[in-house]
Amino acid sequence: MIVSLVAAITADGFIGREANDRSFDWTSTEDSRFYVSSIKKADAIVMGSTTFKGINLHPRNSHYVIYSRKPENFINPRPEVITAEATNVSPKQLMAKLKKDGRQDIVIAGGSSIYKMFIQSDVIDVLNIIIEPVFFKKGTLLFKDVSFEKATVSFELISEEKLNDQGTILQEWRRKSKEA
Repeated sequence: MIVSLVAAITADGFIGREANDRSFDWTSTEDSRFYVSSIKKADAIVMGSTTFKGINLHPRNSHYVIYSRKPENFINPRPEVITAEATNVSPKQLMAKLKKDGRQDIVIAGGSSIYKMFIQSDVIDVLNIIIEPVFFKKGTLLFKDVSFEKATVSFELISEEKLNDQGTILQEWRRKSKEA
C-alpha cells in the first residue's frame, strides 16, 4: 500500500491565507489537473470535513474517508456518484482498515490538520508538492507545529518538474526506508 500526500503550497510554504482558504482559488490550472488526476487514480481519498465541503465535483466511483469530530452525523452528499464514510480514528488505525479492505493507493488530500496528523503518524510514503509562484507572507503552513513520533522522518527528492511558464513546480518526495 502506498500513502501519498498531495498539497499545493506557495513559494513561502503556505497552503492558504487562512484555515478555510481553498487552494483552487489561488493555484494554477496545472495544480488542479494534478490534484484531480491523483484523486481519480486513488483507491481512497482522505481529507478533513472542511476540505470535503469545499469540493464541488467528485470523480465518479471515488471512495472518500472524511475526518470528522462527529462521524456519526456524516451524510454522503453524492451517494449516486461516490462512496464516502466519516471517521475519527488515528491515521495508523485508518491505514490498517484501508489495507484490510484491499485499498492500495491512498491519497491524503487536505486540509492542514489532516496533513499534520498524517505526517506526524509516520504513515506517508510519498509527498507530491506543487509549489506555486505566489507569496502570502502569512497564513496556514503545510506542516505547522509538527512533532514527530520518531526523532526524524526523512524523504528524498525523486523528481522535480516545471509545469508551466509561470514557474509552477511539481516535486515528488519519497520516504527513505522506514526503520523496523
